Amino acid sequence: MELDQAARAAGQGMSAVVLSAQSLVMRFGGITATNKVTLALMKGARHALIGPNGAGKTTLINLLTGVLQPTEGSISLDGQDITRLVPYQRVRRGLVRTFQINQLFDTLTPLQTLAMTVSQQQGLGGKWWQALGARKAVTERCEQLLEQFHLSAVMDQETRVLAYGKRRLLEIAIALACEPRVLLLDEPVAGVPAGEREELLQTVAALPADVSILLIEHDMDLVFSFATRMTVLVNGSVLMEGEPESIAKDSRVKAVYLGHGDEINDAVGAGVGASQHG
Repeated sequence: MELDQAARAAGQGMSAVVLSAQSLVMRFGGITATNKVTLALMKGARHALIGPNGAGKTTLINLLTGVLQPTEGSISLDGQDITRLVPYQRVRRGLVRTFQINQLFDTLTPLQTLAMTVSQQQGLGGKWWQALGARKAVTERCEQLLEQFHLSAVMDQETRVLAYGKRRLLEIAIALACEPRVLLLDEPVAGVPAGEREELLQTVAALPADVSILLIEHDMDLVFSFATRMTVLVNGSVLMEGEPESIAKDSRVKAVYLGHGDEINDAVGAGVGASQHG
């Protein structure tokens, strides 16, 4: 896939921490799902969180977004403590996520769905039906999102009949309509058929460079072509963090992936090649 060089360049010039987690612990009874995890997401980041099944990635994302409250530790957004804020309060502050499984209204069209989201974002609340035709700002923003996410041709179809790749694109469009400062992408290509993946990969690569992104993904091609920094989570703890090239070469990471070192090397090689020719 072609990389957005602007996005990668943004990752090189990062300086300010936008989202930080300090020594997060999450216990469920006698089980420690997250064990003193510390993470710093920089402004404009293209940061990937990887690890085998059961590593604690979903638990960490649920902590960052307020679905779960940590047993210990703290979370800050733009320097402000948000540890005890509920999810919608974090969304209002610019921390938005997508889900591994679609969370969409099946009987609404992409246009209606985005109109509802954009109207809410612009403070129109329950007037979104009226705003769809009467508010120029809402209409223009919806048109921009539909075009950006390759949804214009299906904007009047009910979501339930859309191809799965289009549903994933719509979910990311909804997240971007919330005007996030930080976007958490939870396995955006999970379940997407091979024939629909390239459009999704290109769209993810072209997300705005000023939005800081934490990507949770098992697809190594996407991870290594997208991320400029990576954190490896194993058994609820951070195994290592660094640039993709160093992650790919690390013997501990290869061991964690049970012999999939060649797959990781191929993926990082493809990602480096794309960045040089993109």
